[in-house]
Formats: sequence, C-alpha cells, structure tokens
Amino acid sequence: MGLSRKCILFVAMSLDGFIASSNDSLDFLKSIEKEGEDYGYKEFMDTIDTVVMGRRTYEKVMTLVPEFPHAHLRSYIITKNPKPTEGNMHFYSGNLSELIHSLKTQQGKDIFIDGGAILANSLFKINAIDEIVVSIVPFLLGDGVSLFQNSLQNKNIELISCKHYSTGLVQLHYTIPSIS
Repeated sequence: MGLSRKCILFVAMSLDGFIASSNDSLDFLKSIEKEGEDYGYKEFMDTIDTVVMGRRTYEKVMTLVPEFPHAHLRSYIITKNPKPTEGNMHFYSGNLSELIHSLKTQQGKDIFIDGGAILANSLFKINAIDEIVVSIVPFLLGDGVSLFQNSLQNKNIELISCKHYSTGLVQLHYTIPSIS
C-alpha cells in the first residue's frame, strides 16, 4: 500500500521566524486577532483526522484552554516520559520515524503536525513533513523559539499558494517534494 496521507505542518510565526517568545509566550498572536477570521484553520482542520504534537506544545496548550482542543481526533503527544492513553490521546515515546510511517500507511485524512519547533525539526530531518502552511505574523519578536533550525538545509520546497489578509498576516503554503 502506498503512502497517501500527508503530514502537514500548520503553524504561525513572527516575521523574524519565531513561534513563541523566549519565555514561550504566544502573546504576539494577539496582534492579528480579528473577529470572524481564523486564517483558514477550520478549513484545514476539516482535512485532518490525526494530530502529532510535541510535549512542550501540549503542556503550553493545556495552560491556555480548559480541555484539549483535539480530543475528538486521534492525537499523539511525543514525549520522553510516556503516560497511559487518555481517550484518543496517545503519549508516544517510541521511534518517531516508525510512528509517522505507520500513520501515513493507514487509511484516513491528513496528519496535522501541531508544533513545536523541536518536533518539527525532528520531522524535517527524517523527511517526514510533506507540506508546510506557515502564517507569517507582522510582528518582530527579536528572540524566542525559532521554527526553522538547521534541519532545513538544502531542502527544495515549492510554493502552492500565498494568501494575504487585512491584518497584515501572510500565509504561505509549500510542498516538500519527496526524495525518491
């Protein structure tokens, strides 16, 4: 069976490449909040049924909301310290490449890579990310958690689309051609 599901990194970053400030704050995202505007998030979520997220991102999300927003989806929290499965939430500490390969060969919709930078860069290194949707927020953080570390050296990517919004946010959608 061929690999048909895609792993898609859907993320927002500051113009200078940071997904959070140095103290893991996401306050810069408030600069583009606009009632009724979700920057394609709901439309994107309709195309996925599985979420893969790093432990630090999961813990940060849980400080911001009363319950896990992806509880209705099959979710994998990547951690070095596994915990028992909670509903659809799996705390995974095994081989990341094996997990992604297994998920891609199963029937289903696409797979949402929901941060953070450590997970994204680990997935870039093993050529597991198929597409990147990055929303560039018109804000300069100056320092923080860098989305793209040295894992993207010599990666050929192709632009699928570019959208701009009245808030100044620009959303770029790229595909990463597979290495065959």
